[in-house]
Amino acid sequence: MSASPAIRAGAPDTDLALAAGLRVRVRVPASSANLGPGFDCLGLALGIYDEVTVETTDDGVVVNVSGAAADQVPRDGSHLVARAVARGLEFAGVSAAGLHLTCVNVIPHSRGLGSSAAAVVGGLAAASALIAADGRRPGLTDAELVQLSGEFEGHPDNAAASVLGGGVVTWMTEDGGYFARRVDTHPAVVATAFVPEFESSTTVTRGLLPDDVPRADAVFNVSRAALAVVALTDDPDLLFAATEDRLHQDYRAPALPHTHALVTALRARGHAATVSGAGPAVLVLGTAELDADDAAVAAEHGFVMTPLLIGEGVSTLP
Repeated sequence: MSASPAIRAGAPDTDLALAAGLRVRVRVPASSANLGPGFDCLGLALGIYDEVTVETTDDGVVVNVSGAAADQVPRDGSHLVARAVARGLEFAGVSAAGLHLTCVNVIPHSRGLGSSAAAVVGGLAAASALIAADGRRPGLTDAELVQLSGEFEGHPDNAAASVLGGGVVTWMTEDGGYFARRVDTHPAVVATAFVPEFESSTTVTRGLLPDDVPRADAVFNVSRAALAVVALTDDPDLLFAATEDRLHQDYRAPALPHTHALVTALRARGHAATVSGAGPAVLVLGTAELDADDAAVAAEHGFVMTPLLIGEGVSTLP
């Protein structure tokens, strides 16, 4: 995946219409972003998966949704997955007269586990699979999936993790490029999510962040983000130090008091706990499963403990 030039938005000159009756199914993982110090540049795929089935039809867009937040999302072309499918087809210069989407949502919504990024990646990957099934053009590359999903999200950390799986290091360029590299996590690393019933808004929590931070804090986070890559890939014993942050978590604490309290409590117990993305979920990375006492601490703060595998990237299913 070259870092230059950026992949440009916009369809090729020719437009190929897909026949009705093409059907594809994709599976896309949840993700956690930041991992403590890596604000907008580190991400990790988690083993919770949504499924998206898309079939080309003769007319219109119909969306069926089951599972998480099924009663809170539109059922037409304004649905995020439908918009992503349309964008992927447009980018490749392909069209479809109609689409029938079936979304099975398992990833909790508005909890900091990358549900919106997964929806975008699932839609783009479904578009890619439709293009490949048609056979006249190749499907989208991973680089194109990262770029297009980054354009939807405004930053590529969650989306790139859902595309590539495992851990990811991501970056952006001033000309609108979104890029990522997968880093394979150490086989001993396990993840544990703590998910509450309440939701949070990324827009609100991002709005709490200052435009400027002390240089000492910036240097601190650069060192910890670099260390996080070492800890994830080579030396998990460093995870506790590698997940320290001074750039964003404390600034968001007033909007996420229960999350902040749980992170503090878990770190006091020796666990490498961080806010998952913009919250309110909490993520712990380590080499051993957490115990019933940890689950009880989480319950006291209103969270449910869920052990997870490191996720694989988006894939096409039979």
